[in-house]
Amino acid sequence: MYSMTGYGKGQYRENGVELTVEVKSVNNRYLDIAIKSPRVFLAQEELVRSVIRNHLSRGHIDVFVSYQDQREKEKRLSADLNYAKAYVEIAAALKEKFPAIENDLTVTNLMRLPEVVRSEEQGGADETLEAALKSALESAMRAHAQMRLAEGERLKTDLLARMRTISGLRDKIAERAPLVAEEYRKKLAERMTEFLGGKVEESRILTEAALFADKCNIDEELTRLSSHIEEYYNVCKSDTVGRKLDFLVQEFNRECNTVCSKSNDAAITAFALEMKNEIEKVREQIQNLE
Repeated sequence: MYSMTGYGKGQYRENGVELTVEVKSVNNRYLDIAIKSPRVFLAQEELVRSVIRNHLSRGHIDVFVSYQDQREKEKRLSADLNYAKAYVEIAAALKEKFPAIENDLTVTNLMRLPEVVRSEEQGGADETLEAALKSALESAMRAHAQMRLAEGERLKTDLLARMRTISGLRDKIAERAPLVAEEYRKKLAERMTEFLGGKVEESRILTEAALFADKCNIDEELTRLSSHIEEYYNVCKSDTVGRKLDFLVQEFNRECNTVCSKSNDAAITAFALEMKNEIEKVREQIQNLE
């Protein structure tokens, strides 16, 4: 069982390249990936998304990439003359507007301005950088998975404990349910005897009691609850359980609501409401699971 919340870090340090990938995830109904990396890796974003989709099915994922390339290679620079022209023109306009201020724009200063001079790295990552990115990303995802698994196991312990509580409440309802009709029959007989002075037809009492028992019968709901509980334990043995458990919680709530509406018994209603409270706590925890 895996939590959707986790963090992982992977590093690559070979052949003059130092590259770090950090992966952080939080809860989300669907898989949502946000990548923050240098422009040199712009063409590799789909590669990053593909790797993450192989590991995760849902959650909001933030990916951070940073690198240093210390390899000895020829550096090629290019100038964006349009940017340079714009800087020169705006400097001249400012000089005209404020003649008292010296225009000290030089070629050296111009080269330092953003976007005027570009290096070859902005053209894209080569094979070495792409391999480094893959390696660091896979390492980060493995570390991320370990953290999610540890958190998932803690959540699993809590979820199983709550289901044991729910199962116990279901058993209490099942134990109480057969007594409801009999208690109603006795109360009905006492009232009819009181009002009719002892002249009571037993067949009439039995008929009324049978109608009441049929109306408040919750055997089907209890059977479905038992089935849901068994399925819950089976699902919890899997790695990715969030969506399945979310569906099961809806089914638990549906049965509890039906029990509350049909039971006509304060004790059973109290047990069912307590069960709904536990189910809500389970639902909240499920939101953290993949």
